Amino acid sequence: MSITQKGEELHFDENQFIVSKTDLKGRITYANDLFIQISGFKEQELIGTPHNILRHPDMPRAIFKLLWDRVQAGKEVFAYVKNKTKNNKYYWVHAYITPIVDTKTQQLIGYHSVRRSPSAKGIEVIAPLYKKMLQAEEQGGIQASTALLDNTLSQLKVSYDAFILSHE
Repeated sequence: MSITQKGEELHFDENQFIVSKTDLKGRITYANDLFIQISGFKEQELIGTPHNILRHPDMPRAIFKLLWDRVQAGKEVFAYVKNKTKNNKYYWVHAYITPIVDTKTQQLIGYHSVRRSPSAKGIEVIAPLYKKMLQAEEQGGIQASTALLDNTLSQLKVSYDAFILSHE
C-alpha cells in the first residue's frame, strides 16, 4: 500500500480503496488493511467503535445528516469526506455508502462504505463549500448549513448527487 504525506495531509493511491462496514448504529464491524493503515488505529481499536472516531472538525454536521438520512432510507450516497487520523493528520476521500440488506428478511442490517482517493478538482470545490457550511452551522445550526447547501445546489440547478459526481 502506498500512503504518502504532504504536511499533515495523507494521500493514498487512486487504485486503492478504503473499505469498511458498520452496524445500524455506525459502529465499525469491518475495516480493510488500507483503512487500518491510513487511520493510524489498530484493528482492535476500530472494531466496535463508532465510525465518527475519524470525524474531522472541518466536516459540516449537515453532510453527515444527509448521509445518514439517505442510507437509513435504504438509498446509496456519494460524498466527499475529510477524516482525521489517530495522530491528528487528515485525509480526504470520495465515499460511496450503501445500505446492507439481509437477503432473506429484506431488513437493513448495516452499512458498507468504499472510499477512493478524491480528485484535486473535487477538493478545490468541496473544501470552500464545507467551510461556508461550517460557518453557517456556527451561526444558525445544522438547518442553516443545510439551507446553504440547498441554496448552492439550487443556484447551480443541480441535484446533490449530480454535484458530487460532477467533481470526481
